[in-house]
Amino acid sequence: MFIQIIILLVGLALILFGANFLVDGSSNIARKFGISEFIIGLTIVGIGTSTPEMVVSFISSFQGKADMAIGNVVGSNIFNTLLILGTTALISPLAITKSNIKRDIPMNIAVCVILILLGLKKTIFNIGSDSIGRIDGLFLLLLFAWYLYKTFKANEPVEEDDSPMRPMWLATLMIVGGLLGLVAGGRLFVSSASAIASMCGVSDKFIAITVMAGGTSMPELATCIVAAFKGKGQLALGNILGSNISNILLILGGASLIRPLSFSGMTPVDLGVLVISALFLVLSYVMFIKKSLDRTEGAILLLIEAGYMWYLIANI
Repeated sequence: MFIQIIILLVGLALILFGANFLVDGSSNIARKFGISEFIIGLTIVGIGTSTPEMVVSFISSFQGKADMAIGNVVGSNIFNTLLILGTTALISPLAITKSNIKRDIPMNIAVCVILILLGLKKTIFNIGSDSIGRIDGLFLLLLFAWYLYKTFKANEPVEEDDSPMRPMWLATLMIVGGLLGLVAGGRLFVSSASAIASMCGVSDKFIAITVMAGGTSMPELATCIVAAFKGKGQLALGNILGSNISNILLILGGASLIRPLSFSGMTPVDLGVLVISALFLVLSYVMFIKKSLDRTEGAILLLIEAGYMWYLIANI
């Protein structure tokens, strides 16, 4: 147990260092090419920090562990929005722009609904089985490609930034090094956390939706906290939305091509919290005057996460 705790701490340290390099390097790339920090967060950072989820879900799919593959993604998306955005908003309120509310946040909600409709085809429509099949996976991957195209096509003007510019080669090296640190740290964190959880005798789904989801979301958490302290709220928001969208469209789409993924392990509570977490950003924009995710909403997100964790532990 002691060795596993040491490995977990080493993984966490790699994640934190990697996140710092990734934020600084990607921000420089954005300014160099006139790409908004939100889009960089949505794509390079969002997809990059989803690499641990990809590794876990693909390996789980190869091993025929659908509960772990799907539970990891569903749990990560819930963790991303409730705990990570909640924590980030407590540090520094996150502005929600008109383009966020018109394109990116609705897409985040849509992919959650699409996942549920595809995963529960038999229950809802009495068609096929309650699983994500290979055709479903191909559809998700095509939708992901279309979304990336529309996102880059709608690139917005970059805001002025007085922070120093680094050479292109150094910014690129920082991104690559940051991603490597995140991936290596994420894998160490997940393997040690899973070993510790297994010693406690809990199920694959519980491990996936709590320990593994939390562990694979550590890069997003570290990246968003660093971005918040650096005053780069759009990078943080883009990171979470990009990660959530990538998790469902890219990761589950790819994992289901390896092997169809049964949805039998997901409960109405799991899926309900997933949709509620996606809808919360819209409610924050519509219901509050500031048009931002501020400290009050951040606290609400953390309370919802705490309630969901309590439910999972109570129903082990």
